[in-house]
Amino acid sequence: MPKVSAELTNARREEIITACEALYQTRSFKEIALKDIAGATSFTRTSIYNYFQTKEEIFLALMQKEYERWIEALDALANAYTTLSVEAFAGALAHTLEKRGLLLKLLSMNHFDLEENSRPECLREFKVAYGASIDAVDRCLVKYFPAMDGKARQDFLYAFLPFLYGLYPYTTVSPKQREAMSRAGLRFVYMSVYDMAYGCIRALLK
Repeated sequence: MPKVSAELTNARREEIITACEALYQTRSFKEIALKDIAGATSFTRTSIYNYFQTKEEIFLALMQKEYERWIEALDALANAYTTLSVEAFAGALAHTLEKRGLLLKLLSMNHFDLEENSRPECLREFKVAYGASIDAVDRCLVKYFPAMDGKARQDFLYAFLPFLYGLYPYTTVSPKQREAMSRAGLRFVYMSVYDMAYGCIRALLK
């Protein structure tokens, strides 16, 4: 790989991630190939391998970017108020998730395969962002619920974070899925991301 500036490297990485993000708006993970992502950039498919070796690495980088966006919202929440009731905090935290539909969609994917098909250095960068998101939620808890000790906050995090992995499939139902549930005689009550997240957060803090 010829030497290029760090600025150009970052710009090309961002272009690849942005192209993947745009494709993921209308296609599934399985439907997107490296050649599709390359076709949505300004350089060749071969050039992509200078920045990402697998499709999974690109999606992992996209998820990392989404976590970083969520962290910004969490930090803003931690600095926005002096005090918040349980209900007000649950609503505010739920709103940060309501705006992160892409993150929730990515979380519903098979993380094991995604991470196993990524190089250690890519996985490390992702884990740094993931860890920072945990810290950001914890800072909110420390700010608005000072009576919670470390164990109580850990219990909240260990229940809340796994809950996020199921938010997208429970709140995004395709016509095909609706028809199948109807034929199976299942009663499905539609709830938005905000509704489900608010209920979960409020219940955990109560």
